[in-house]
Amino acid sequence: MPAVSLYLDEDVRVLLAEVLRSRGHSATHALEVGRCGKSDEEQLIYAARRKMAILTHNVRDFAVLDKSHRLQNKNHSGIILSGQLPFHELLKRVSKLLSTHSVDTLRNKLIWLSDYK
Repeated sequence: MPAVSLYLDEDVRVLLAEVLRSRGHSATHALEVGRCGKSDEEQLIYAARRKMAILTHNVRDFAVLDKSHRLQNKNHSGIILSGQLPFHELLKRVSKLLSTHSVDTLRNKLIWLSDYK
């Protein structure tokens, strides 16, 4: 079961990527790869090309993008949506999600982090 690689868009704190990596997970933040300021569509395509699920707080726009991708038969590696949470709660939920999913189980899925309390 291949482990999930996460791409965090610029709305998510870069600290989350650092902490996840320190715990053995694959996580990259948009800031770390010079992708801040790119459109949501560009961020999703970037993540998909690298087989990374994207984590964002931009719930409304990425839910629309997921629907658009489905209608156009475009693939992505997973979209994980979360409202703004205290850092420790966000880390706990992301860790739980990463422990229960693989690359294959997230492909083309829209996941709500609120389901991982």
